[in-house]
Amino acid sequence: MTAKDQLIGTWKLASLELRRPDGTATYPFGRNVIGMLMYDTGGNMSVQIISAERPAFASGDPMKGTPEEIKTTFEGMILTYFGRYEVIEEEGAVIHHIKGSAFPNWAGIDLKRPFVLSGDRLKLDIPSIILGGIILKGFLLWERANE
Repeated sequence: MTAKDQLIGTWKLASLELRRPDGTATYPFGRNVIGMLMYDTGGNMSVQIISAERPAFASGDPMKGTPEEIKTTFEGMILTYFGRYEVIEEEGAVIHHIKGSAFPNWAGIDLKRPFVLSGDRLKLDIPSIILGGIILKGFLLWERANE
């Protein structure tokens, strides 16, 4: 079975670790994050990682949030995008070809993610991401979703 075959399916986020250049951990989404990653047989992918601590909009209307509610919501879901993917087996990497993203600067770009598959666990590395003006390295641990 190829690595691409093993990636296919739905994964739930087990942990998200972001580290500053000096190695200290940081939690820009809070410590309580949830996420789902999906790869299908047709080469499509989708990922959503959001803070589980985002407050509800007082109005109950997604188009009528206050500026602070909108800011908090956006900052708590930046790692949300979809597109196509390809696996480069010899490098142990997957490339996400992003079509759309909560962060508009990512639409149309490719993100290369080194990965390690171990049974029902998938570790994806984020070589670098700029959040709050700081370049961070990230480590995502996913578990195959059985729900």
